[in-house]
Amino acid sequence: MVFKINIGTKSGKTYKLETEAKGVEGKELHQKILGKDLDLASELKSLEDYEFEITGASDKAGFTALESIPGTGLGRALLSYEKGMKKRPRREGKRKRSDYTPKGLRLRKTVRGRVISPDIVQINLKIIKEGKKPLEEIFVSAKSEEKK
Repeated sequence: MVFKINIGTKSGKTYKLETEAKGVEGKELHQKILGKDLDLASELKSLEDYEFEITGASDKAGFTALESIPGTGLGRALLSYEKGMKKRPRREGKRKRSDYTPKGLRLRKTVRGRVISPDIVQINLKIIKEGKKPLEEIFVSAKSEEKK
């Protein structure tokens, strides 16, 4: 299965790539991954020096992975405003969303387990250890080779 991987930097920039990363399957949220586990194409081999942390994931139906649910399957969790819950109460009125967060609203929602499985489509990563070459140079050179 092809994973869509989003790599976030400290500056707020996100780099996206698609790869068939078999080394990621079986890992859990907030676990460290080496760059060589991502099974990258030849133009992105310089990511092997990097070390990443899995910060989040979502599956093919859009359910987010939550660390409180064990395993790879779906589960139902009682959520307040956090990951996987953005619903507003019905009789909110004309208040703007940014101004109003209802107190005590909790809903039972379906979420995915914390272990990465083939059902997962998107994986979010955070850089822990930088490699020799900056990400900007790696992804610019990869895009230029694709266009040729």
